[in-house]
Amino acid sequence: MALDVPQERGLGHLDQRFLDGLEVCRFPLLPFLQPLPLDWMYLLYAIMFLGALGIMAGCCYRLSCAAFLGPYWYLLLLDKTSWNNHSYLYGLLAFQLALLGADRYGSLDGLLRPQKRNAHVPLWNYTLLRAQIFIVYFIAGLKKLDADWVGGYSMGSLARHWLFAPFRLVLSEEMTSLLVVHGGGLVLDLSAGFLLFFDATRPLALLFVTYFHCMNSQLFSIGMFPYTMLASSGLFCHPSWPRRLCARCPPWLRRVLPSTQSPRPSPDCHYGKRGARGGLRPRQHLAAAFTLLYVLEQLFLPYSHFITQGYNNWTNGLYGYSWDMMVHSRFHQHVKITYRDGLTGEVGYLKPGVFTQSRRWKDHADMLKQYSTCLSRLLPRYNVSQPQIYFDVWVSINDRFQQRLVDPRVDVVRAPWSPWSPTPWLLPLLLELSPWRERLQELESRLDGHTDAVFIADFPGLHLENFVSEDLGNTSLRVLRGEVLVELVEQHRNRSLREGEGMQLPAGQYHKVHTVSPEPSCYMYLYVNTTALALERNLTRLQELRERVRNGTEKEPLPPSCGPSWGNRRRRKGGRRPIRW
Repeated sequence: MALDVPQERGLGHLDQRFLDGLEVCRFPLLPFLQPLPLDWMYLLYAIMFLGALGIMAGCCYRLSCAAFLGPYWYLLLLDKTSWNNHSYLYGLLAFQLALLGADRYGSLDGLLRPQKRNAHVPLWNYTLLRAQIFIVYFIAGLKKLDADWVGGYSMGSLARHWLFAPFRLVLSEEMTSLLVVHGGGLVLDLSAGFLLFFDATRPLALLFVTYFHCMNSQLFSIGMFPYTMLASSGLFCHPSWPRRLCARCPPWLRRVLPSTQSPRPSPDCHYGKRGARGGLRPRQHLAAAFTLLYVLEQLFLPYSHFITQGYNNWTNGLYGYSWDMMVHSRFHQHVKITYRDGLTGEVGYLKPGVFTQSRRWKDHADMLKQYSTCLSRLLPRYNVSQPQIYFDVWVSINDRFQQRLVDPRVDVVRAPWSPWSPTPWLLPLLLELSPWRERLQELESRLDGHTDAVFIADFPGLHLENFVSEDLGNTSLRVLRGEVLVELVEQHRNRSLREGEGMQLPAGQYHKVHTVSPEPSCYMYLYVNTTALALERNLTRLQELRERVRNGTEKEPLPPSCGPSWGNRRRRKGGRRPIRW
C-alpha cells in the first residue's frame, strides 16, 4: 500500500490532477465530494503514506489504519474513473486491518506494549482475510463463465505476448488463446481458493498462483496488485510459518528478527475447555456476527446490479467491485461530442475528452451524464448559452461490431438519469449479432497486408456521418445485413445498398450511411492507405536502386533527387581512397 500511494494513487503527478483553478470535469461517486486545495491534497497524501508505513511497521497501529483508511476511501470515491478491482481490494483490506489485531507479532507496538507482544490473534481475524482473498479468486472465476470468456473473445490478442511463446511451440495462437489464456485463467480462478485452503493441495496452489501473478505483472499495468496477491497467499498457510522461517535463520540474524517462541495467550481469544475463564463474551459474539455478515455482503455485492440499475451499461455496474477482471475488452472507433447553443441554435463540436483527465467516461452512462452537466457549466464561459450536449460513441466489445453506446439524438444534459432505474437513452448491445464474430474474423483473414476493415452495426432510423481521408484513396463500403442509403454529401447523390452490395467511396469527402431497414444494418468499410502504400513502394524501389548503385550494376542515370550523393559514391568505386586532412 505504501508503494501504491506514489504510483496508482497519483502522488507523483498530483499537481497535474488537482492544480488550483484548473478547469476540469471530475466524476465523484457522491456529487458533493470535491478535491481539496492542492497544498491540502499533498498533506492528505502524506498522511495516507505515513499511515501505510505505520501499518507495515505496526507502529501506532490503530491510528495508522485510520490515517490510511480515511484518505484512501476519500480519493477512491472522488474519482470513479480510477476505479478498478485491485484499488477496491486495497480499500477493503485497509478496512479489515483497522479491525484486526495485526500488530501482535514483529511490530513496534509489541516492543512498547508487552501485553500485545507475541500474543495470540483471534481466529476470526484469519477467517476474514482468507475469505476476502477466496472471494476475489472464486467470484472472478464465476464471472469468467461468461460466454465471451469461454469462447476466447475477451483477451483475443493476449496470446501473442512473449510470455506465451513456450505454449505456441506446441499450440497455434488461436488454441493458445482459447486453452491457455481463457481456459487456464478460468480454471485457476475457480480452483485457487479451494486449493489454497487445504493442506494437501496448498503447495501445488502456491506454485500455480505464483506463476500466474508473476505473469500478470508482465502482461498488465496493474501496479502492486500481483505482488499483493502473492503476499496474501501466506494467509492460507499455518500461522506459525513466520516463526519457523525465522528459526532457520543464522543466530546473528535472529537477534533482529521477531521472536521464535510460542505465542502467549490473549484475552481477545476464546480457548474453549482448555483455558476458558467463562463463556463467550459479547465482543466475541459481535466479531463472529460481523465476520459472517461481511462475507455474505461480499458474496452479494458483485451480483447486486439489479438494485443500482443506473450504473448498468453493456456490462453490469461500475467496473471495480464485481471482480469481473479482464472479462470485457473494448475498442473505440469513433467518439463525437456535439453542442448546440440553446438560444441561437448554433452547432459546434468538441474534442473528445476536453476538460477531462480520463477516458473512462466513454463507457458509462452515469459518467456521460456527469460530463455533460460539467460541460453545460463550462461552455457559457466560451459564449455558448444554454448548451445542449450530444454524444455519439462507437465501441466494439469483445470483437463484436462497432455500434453506438447511447442515442446521439438525446440531449444528455436534460436527459433523465437515476442510480436506481435503467438509463432510457442507453442503446442495447446487439447480442443477436454475436455469432457474426467468426465470420468477421474469417473476412479479416482474407485481407492482404495493405487492406484494413471496420465492421459497423447501426440501428434503424440512425445514420453514420463519416469522412474519408485523402490518404485512403481506395475505400469501399459493403453491406453484410439489412439495407442502407449512402448519401454523398458534396455530390448531392444517394445510393441504396442491400445485403451483398457495395460501392466505392470518394476520398476527401463526407458521406452519410442511413439505416433504412426495419432491423439493424451491418456493413463494413474496406480501405487502403494509398499514400502509405505508394510511399512503401517508392521506398522499396529506392532501396533496390541503392543496392544496384553499391554493386555497380546500375546503368541508367540516377534520379536528380539522389544523383549528387550516390553518383559520387559510384564514381569512387575502385579508385583511390580520398585524402583525409
